[in-house]
Amino acid sequence: MKKIIILNGPNLNLLGEREKSQYGSKTLKDIEKMCIDFGKKNKFEILMFQSNIEGELIEKIQEARNRQNGLIINAGGYTHTSVAIHDALKIIKIPIIELHISNIYNREEFRHKSLISKVANGIICGFGAEGYIMALNAMKTFLK
Repeated sequence: MKKIIILNGPNLNLLGEREKSQYGSKTLKDIEKMCIDFGKKNKFEILMFQSNIEGELIEKIQEARNRQNGLIINAGGYTHTSVAIHDALKIIKIPIIELHISNIYNREEFRHKSLISKVANGIICGFGAEGYIMALNAMKTFLK
């Protein structure tokens, strides 16, 4: 069974409450259930992790290099600011998919630059919570 970790960064624990026009009404728990159900149907073990703390996300990335077959990351605001997350992702040798619920290119100018894209195998943005399933489908292709 392939192991996939899905990392969620700051403020994503407030999905369903915050900026519904950007992020929709699904909660992170709703998304987690969608992903786990997808995993069961596709023989993936899904590990979901969310933190508002940059160092905790980095520790999960470092652990993933020896424990996971693929990594999906929605780094939230750290996408645009964290050289440390970029560097941690650069080290691992498993497929990485960058994910955003909203279309970051349709938003404020500072969101148009991603420090993660340079080390990711692909990026999915602007498809709402469904982007998580799209990312899992893409990961399935990378892991064949």
